[in-house]
Amino acid sequence: MKIRWGILGVANINSRLLPAFAKAKNAELRSIASRSLDKAKAAAKTAGIPVAHGSYEALLDDSSIDAVYLPLPNHLHAEWARIAADRGKHVMCEKPLTPSAAESRQLVDYFRAKGVRLMDGFMWPHHPRTHRLKKLLTDSGIGRVVHVSSAFTFPLDLDPQNIRLNAASAGGSLLDVGCYPVFGIRWAFDAEPASVWATATMRDGVDLSMSAVLKFTEGRSATFDCGFTLPFRGWMEIAGTQGVVRVPEMWLPPDPAIYEIERERGKVETVSIAGHDQIVHMIEDFGNAVIEKREPTPSPEEAIKTNRVMDALLRSVREGQEIPI
Repeated sequence: MKIRWGILGVANINSRLLPAFAKAKNAELRSIASRSLDKAKAAAKTAGIPVAHGSYEALLDDSSIDAVYLPLPNHLHAEWARIAADRGKHVMCEKPLTPSAAESRQLVDYFRAKGVRLMDGFMWPHHPRTHRLKKLLTDSGIGRVVHVSSAFTFPLDLDPQNIRLNAASAGGSLLDVGCYPVFGIRWAFDAEPASVWATATMRDGVDLSMSAVLKFTEGRSATFDCGFTLPFRGWMEIAGTQGVVRVPEMWLPPDPAIYEIERERGKVETVSIAGHDQIVHMIEDFGNAVIEKREPTPSPEEAIKTNRVMDALLRSVREGQEIPI
């Protein structure tokens, strides 16, 4: 069985998604929509998509579509996801699911009430390297995890017209890329932080960069930074009582994807995992959840928990103090 997909919008990220849809074994990309029919037709022609729609509503009204990918700006996620759910469509939504934990909670509950599936489009949890790393941590391969540090930055042209820099559109580096280390830190600890403290460089109500400390119980901690003002950085380091794991390019792994384990100083084991496209895995994993009529993995509950931490981080920046969660 194949899931028949449509895409709401012609966002730039589609250039990475379109080749993956073509490779996914259980996916058939059938339509794309834009508020401009000419843009939709151009995108469809370039990607070989059979149908172009001149409105999002027209695609969602198409009974031949089972699921939609929603890459719209952050502030539009909840609105259009609900409209899709009303029409019985399953939704894979670009991260973050919504700009706040309260909105995400409401959206997850809405989808469950409608009997359709919802997943936010983080790609890295679907890569086999991530599964291998989780097994290492679960099996105490580096002992008890005590500290995690991470980063996700890239240089952005700080044009005020860029939607990533628009407060009304829920812009800012935390929601754009900081959500990755926040989710990743929670994933590595398999626990929720007790409190957070953050500082940020702000402009027009939007964080251009942020640095943060997350405190967990029993003296454990994590740090991360994110932003639009530094070169590309996308790593994670997990320190345990018996060793350290270093993961270069954690969020956008190349092929092969590697990680390093160091249990004794100077003795580094490198693990290499080749032949995988995490976007293909994400599409197939969500498709399998739809086919099998079960909750996707990761569950949308993870989006709510990540949002809860990000809410606290933004509050910490505003109030200039540590915020309990």
